[in-house]
Amino acid sequence: MTAPLLEARGLTKWYGDRLGCRDVAFDIHEGEVLAIVGESGSGKSTLLSLLSGQLAPTSGSVAYRMRDGAIRDLVSLSEAERRFLFRTDWGFVHQDAAKGLRMGVSAGGNVGERLMAVGARHYGDIRAKAEDWLERVEIEVGRIDEKPTAYSGGMRQRLQIARNLVTAPRLVFMDEPTGGLDVSVQARLLDLLRRLVADMGLAVIVVTHDLAVARLLSDRIMVMRRGRVIEAGLTDRVLDDPREAYTQLLVSSILQP
Repeated sequence: MTAPLLEARGLTKWYGDRLGCRDVAFDIHEGEVLAIVGESGSGKSTLLSLLSGQLAPTSGSVAYRMRDGAIRDLVSLSEAERRFLFRTDWGFVHQDAAKGLRMGVSAGGNVGERLMAVGARHYGDIRAKAEDWLERVEIEVGRIDEKPTAYSGGMRQRLQIARNLVTAPRLVFMDEPTGGLDVSVQARLLDLLRRLVADMGLAVIVVTHDLAVARLLSDRIMVMRRGRVIEAGLTDRVLDDPREAYTQLLVSSILQP
């Protein structure tokens, strides 16, 4: 069997005497979507930062299988190597799209910059691919020269997705991708994400407090509380038959009118 794309073992982070997360272990393969859920302060955002190399762990390791098959410990990578992964193999979709976009650059420029970062140089080809991706994320091609400041929140999020996926990454991190959006906009965005993830065979790690998002997007789920993973398994199994009292509470809270 092919080695996992990413594998975490004993991942722990302390901020002085405050626990961020402790002894987290899991792996993920291409084509899998893993949801990390929990209330605010549960450690899920800390874990996402550790997995994406934005924080160094206090202890533990995160191993990543490179395109050539080599297994690398993310902690040992240089800053230049991490930046290279973010340009090529990885994407990161922020809750606030403004963090993942250059707001003073046109929509086409936002997508084109990512292509140029992996070596694209022909203007016509870059613009054509940007147009194609705007269509794929349901943005009118005629708005390609507008800046994200002219876009609605939902459109900005779809543009951020296009910017991240245009280079066909292998692993995408998502931090509350539908947070702050209207319910109707959330539904449309989730449908788009589910379709793109399936079409591209992406590995995705999504952090969310919304169990409906986890159910719609993920194959597997990890429930965090106070920095620890307290329950994990197939998403439908965990949400339909939760074993831990805390998970039962989370599930029942979204079912109450």
